[in-house]
Amino acid sequence: MTTLPLDATDAGGRPVRLRHELRAIHGLVHRDLLRLAGQRAHTALMLLHPVLYLLILGGGLAALISDARLGVGYQTYLFPGMLMMTVQTPAILVGIRLITDRQSGYLRELLMAPVSRATLLLGSCAGGTLVATIQGTVLLSLAGVVGLPYDPLLLALLLAGMALISFTITALALTLAVSLSRPETFHTLLGVVMMPLLFLSGGFFPLQALPGWAHAVAAVNPLAYGVDMLRGSIALRAPDGAAAGGITWAGHPLPLPVVAGLLLAGGAGALLWAAHRFGRQE
Repeated sequence: MTTLPLDATDAGGRPVRLRHELRAIHGLVHRDLLRLAGQRAHTALMLLHPVLYLLILGGGLAALISDARLGVGYQTYLFPGMLMMTVQTPAILVGIRLITDRQSGYLRELLMAPVSRATLLLGSCAGGTLVATIQGTVLLSLAGVVGLPYDPLLLALLLAGMALISFTITALALTLAVSLSRPETFHTLLGVVMMPLLFLSGGFFPLQALPGWAHAVAAVNPLAYGVDMLRGSIALRAPDGAAAGGITWAGHPLPLPVVAGLLLAGGAGALLWAAHRFGRQE
């Protein structure tokens, strides 16, 4: 792969390499959006899973779990976890596509472009983040069904939270993908790890109801921080729809900016490590 010098400019004095890098990112994001538009049945099936959890599981357990135990109705309590589940799947698929692109030879063709490998990874991350956020927006439209107000600021906070969660999960998926060579291994590892992390995220039941060892897992579980951030966003605009029971450090709940900062730092760190690893591959 060849790259242009950093100080290369065109006839108008504009940096050529920077323009190429941005065009590469735009192209990869556009590719993911075209895939989203062309796979409507697949997208609908991915959205069906959290919707069924929210309406059927949430509706059924709402009759068994009193509001007094959670502070809110169970469907309202479940909503942040379902938003997490909605953005999780398309974000993880970015890692799987990186492995399949490597196997099919498509990735080798991408590497012929006059841009850095880090840019290609950043474009994949940006595309996956945008697609996951768009899918999460569909479920966000059900906020009124679970008793949350259609407050513009609340919806904006939840949308921003889903974008940050999507970025972090996508970056983690890419970090895993650059270390693996077979999609089967990726699927198997996700099957072993992701479901326990989802159930230990506080999305289905309060973390305080779990044994002590589960609290230690939740403290390093990015999904738990994501659910916490979404619940914290709800608490800012709809206190009646907020529920306690999230991550605590030394017995104290974390402020919303701290949770968001930890997610951003985790995603950025994972993406930097993945870019470093990806740049050293043959």
